[in-house]
Amino acid sequence: MTTVKTCLDNKLQRIIAVGPQDKVISALTLMRDNRVRAVLVLQDGQLEGVITQGDCAIKVLLPGLDARHVMVREVMTAKPMTVKPSDSLEACMGVMASRNFRHLPVVDAGRLVGVISIGDVVKDNIRVMAEQIALLETYIKGHGA
Repeated sequence: MTTVKTCLDNKLQRIIAVGPQDKVISALTLMRDNRVRAVLVLQDGQLEGVITQGDCAIKVLLPGLDARHVMVREVMTAKPMTVKPSDSLEACMGVMASRNFRHLPVVDAGRLVGVISIGDVVKDNIRVMAEQIALLETYIKGHGA
């Protein structure tokens, strides 16, 4: 069973974040420039929330607000659910599916160490399946002669 730590070890580690007092346009710019759909919200190094493209579209764009004037704290998801590096990706996938989350911050001993996305979970599942297929092919070829 793959853990969150293994998943984080297999991806480029970077924490993309804004502050709660920053304007939504800053968060959107970071999302665009880093090709991500969510950024973490940090205050003095502590996780305060997550802001997603969906938050921006539903809470800023649809009501006709200006992303250059709305603060991140007004639209972010505050106190987001987090996972630990030792948690299984299977459990994370269950949480993501049941609670309709696409991103889960990873916290170890009170310190933010990364974030996993549903895309990371899918990529890891594909990697595991490829390994299983290779093992089965080797088994079949080795015992078929």
